[in-house]
Amino acid sequence: MKFNLLSKLKNQTTNHEGAKTFVLSPEMELYTAVVTWSLNDSFYEKNEVCLARLQVLIAACNPAFVGKLAVYVRTKMYMRSVPLVLVTELAKLHSGDDLVARVTEGVVNRADEITELLACYEMLNQRTGTKKLNRLSKQLQKGLQAAFNRFDEYQFAKYNHDTAIKLRDALFLVHPRAKDDAQQALFNKIVAGTLQTPYTWETELSALGQAGFDSEEAKAAAFKAKWEELVDSGKLGYMALLRNLRNIQEAGVSYTHFQKVCARLADADEVAKAKQFPFRYLAAYRELIAEPSVKTSAISVYKQVSALFKGQNKGYTGELLDALEKAVQAAAANIKGFGYETRVLLACDVSGSMQTPVSAKSKILLYDVGLMLAMLLQSRCKNVEVGMFGDTWKTIAVPRANILGNVQEFYRREGEVGYSTNGHLVIQDILSRKVIMDKVFLFTDCQLWNSAADGSKLHIQYYWERYKRQVAPQAKLYLFDLKGYGQSPLTLLQNDVYLVAGWSDKVFDVLAALEAGGSALDAINQIEL
Repeated sequence: MKFNLLSKLKNQTTNHEGAKTFVLSPEMELYTAVVTWSLNDSFYEKNEVCLARLQVLIAACNPAFVGKLAVYVRTKMYMRSVPLVLVTELAKLHSGDDLVARVTEGVVNRADEITELLACYEMLNQRTGTKKLNRLSKQLQKGLQAAFNRFDEYQFAKYNHDTAIKLRDALFLVHPRAKDDAQQALFNKIVAGTLQTPYTWETELSALGQAGFDSEEAKAAAFKAKWEELVDSGKLGYMALLRNLRNIQEAGVSYTHFQKVCARLADADEVAKAKQFPFRYLAAYRELIAEPSVKTSAISVYKQVSALFKGQNKGYTGELLDALEKAVQAAAANIKGFGYETRVLLACDVSGSMQTPVSAKSKILLYDVGLMLAMLLQSRCKNVEVGMFGDTWKTIAVPRANILGNVQEFYRREGEVGYSTNGHLVIQDILSRKVIMDKVFLFTDCQLWNSAADGSKLHIQYYWERYKRQVAPQAKLYLFDLKGYGQSPLTLLQNDVYLVAGWSDKVFDVLAALEAGGSALDAINQIEL
């Protein structure tokens, strides 16, 4: 009995709150860490600590898996910085074949990622001063050579920024071979600094901002005309459109142009091509309704909004909100939901550790991501209940179709349940009421603990095992890990407990794989290098 007990406990540890938790395999831990890492400090873990943990995990995993994960994260989860870290670390550890070259080519999807990867390589290999980039991994160099052959003048010019490592530096370092005379002429332009200035919203507005105007009225008219020109040009990217909705309003563009903006926002094909994180729509939505952030007072927001709008086109805000809602619904259209007979429970963690920004410059918090993913899934389910947990657990009735509005309703009411991480209350509730659920989803950073003051510190695993045994033997529990600290509050693959991770709607592809009998790592292992 003692030996059996020890064998059961060897995969147990404690989380950052001191509660019992379970370790993951190196591959699973690496997956959860990279798809939730924005290269910034988190609530429990400094950036340097997370990087050190990733370096250990990368060394512990099969190199081919690390390579596939890098490409998966870049091409499926739409992350840009973390794949470069994976490539750099893989290049330190692996040699003898062309794996690193193939992975490099797979993760460099934009021209500026050539220089970004070199800067990452320089930093993580501590190449400073005279050491800099004089010894580049040969296979990484080979992958970057292939990347250089993939971009045209517009793409190079668009991302030819005045950074520490410039495209010209990269060209001399990588030594790509031009595939024809036209490309050689392009490389010569990079060296000479004569790339044609690209037509982008940044370059156009920057040039306009440097022009002299006789009056404020003339300046306002010029910016109105420029925004209308940009809307007509088709050169305003979808993400740029999302980020500039209030600027377009402030400029006072014509209603015809306003309709064009709304039509493009709501277009399902545009949404599919844009590959935006779902929370990007939430950020745009909040900018339009001037929703106060956790750290911003209502008074200061009012002042900012009053100064920004200046009365221009504010009456059209409703149309923009409708367009954003249609865009999000288009993004959710391919999510595989469940039929009317499948009983679904969605529980969102709104604890203190979830109230940290996803990145240093973002106003979007981790619990916003959880709320957004939950509402996307809710829109695709028929028989569904949703709620939030902190000190307590509460269900909240919201309509299925209003995804962004539902997120705001939860956001407005998050203080009603407090700020602990009592996820066990979700299971305790359906156990005590004997409510049969087929699928239970927890959107959380997985740092669950029991804050009960009465001494009854029963663990979520205890309640889930009882629920399976006494109420719903067929039930499955899905943990959506939004921060990747490397532990699970329950043992996985036992008693139908599964773990997925990430901030993109692509996490639902992983969910579909689990429903089909696969694993969370199947989508990664299917990547072709």
